[in-house]
Amino acid sequence: MTPAAFLAAHGFGAAERIPLPADASFRRYERLVGGPVPALLMLCPPGREPLLPFLRIASHLRALGLSAPAVHVVDETAGLALIEDLGEDTFTALLARGADEAALYGLAVEALAELHRHPPPDFLPAWDAEAMAAAAAATLLDWWWPAAFGVPPGDAVRASFRAAARETLAPFADDPPVLVHRDFHVDNLLRLDRPGPAACGLLDFQDAGLGHAAYDVMSLLEDARRDIDPGVRRAALARYLDAARVADRARFLAAFAAHGALRHARVAALWTRLARRDGKPRYLRHAPRTWRLLDRALAHPACAPLAAWFDDHIPRERRRAPEEHAA
Repeated sequence: MTPAAFLAAHGFGAAERIPLPADASFRRYERLVGGPVPALLMLCPPGREPLLPFLRIASHLRALGLSAPAVHVVDETAGLALIEDLGEDTFTALLARGADEAALYGLAVEALAELHRHPPPDFLPAWDAEAMAAAAAATLLDWWWPAAFGVPPGDAVRASFRAAARETLAPFADDPPVLVHRDFHVDNLLRLDRPGPAACGLLDFQDAGLGHAAYDVMSLLEDARRDIDPGVRRAALARYLDAARVADRARFLAAFAAHGALRHARVAALWTRLARRDGKPRYLRHAPRTWRLLDRALAHPACAPLAAWFDDHIPRERRRAPEEHAA
């Protein structure tokens, strides 16, 4: 079924379709104006962006009282869905208009603490050391390394990277797992006129996995796309630790650094893949920040195995986007 036929079949045939800015995925959204209710058309190319994970996770989040979009109607075969339009007040847009940074980050960590109070669903894929190491290798070793060094890495480099990643995350493997959003940052959060943690709208959670509670806190407070006031970062982290009743704070902060190191390694190299494979060079502007975040994480004692791997294989002067070397 075509998008136009899908919309017509569900009462939105006369609605104006306004494309929303695309992100780094293949998924697209259109705002529907003039239909029966405020709604978005979500377009997920079959074979590239399956709809089912979004549908299942949205249902779970809403059952917890959190603000994921309601799903009105779906055609999974065509990769089309009509979902609730939560509005345009993303944290990114609000911050650009001068909103209170501390208040927004405080709301975000309160929503995370509420999410982490509940057991995760049983259908989530693992977001553990093996999965994170594989994801990081898929950008750092498959794309960044050949671009930076001119040749692909050998098997020994790949094996040693996986081993260093596993060793870095191993101390936290037995911590109680939670639903990890995996892309919890200001672009994917909205402020809503709702009470409590439900005032934080949640978007782009379809890649969620089963992992460590520190991961999303780190993703929010060590954002690869924007600099955060250090005081706001400290206050938001303390607020999460209080709200989530974290007993062993030193252990949590070690997990924060360890998971941050793997995420930053993956994302720092992701910008190169987006530029070279997907024709999206605009993301390269975030590379210097992401490499700085990686170096900061690697300085934590919990990251010693991964830090040693970087020192052995990627000298500090090469820790940047290959495009910078060419400049």
